[in-house]
Amino acid sequence: PEDCAMFQCRGCWAVLGDSLHLCAQEEQRLGLLVCFKVTNDVTWEDSLMIGLEGALLGCAYNALSCRSCGLIVGFILYSASSDLAHLRGFFCFFKDSIL
Repeated sequence: PEDCAMFQCRGCWAVLGDSLHLCAQEEQRLGLLVCFKVTNDVTWEDSLMIGLEGALLGCAYNALSCRSCGLIVGFILYSASSDLAHLRGFFCFFKDSIL
């Protein structure tokens, strides 16, 4: 456990996840930490959003937000291009939205 880390919301410091559930770091284009499990402080909308620009252009996803303060902290990809397909179904945190 000494090598473990908690991921907290940058807005209110709520605990969103930890490094025990970390799957991957997608650093090049999106600046993400990818987890397969998160805490109850992470919520997502049932409705899908469609990326209109940038790296998520044409992708369908659910936005992840902090239950405590409402800050958007990442997304769950529903459908994506082949280069992002490996991220589908995982909890993807924006590195600049977490501590």
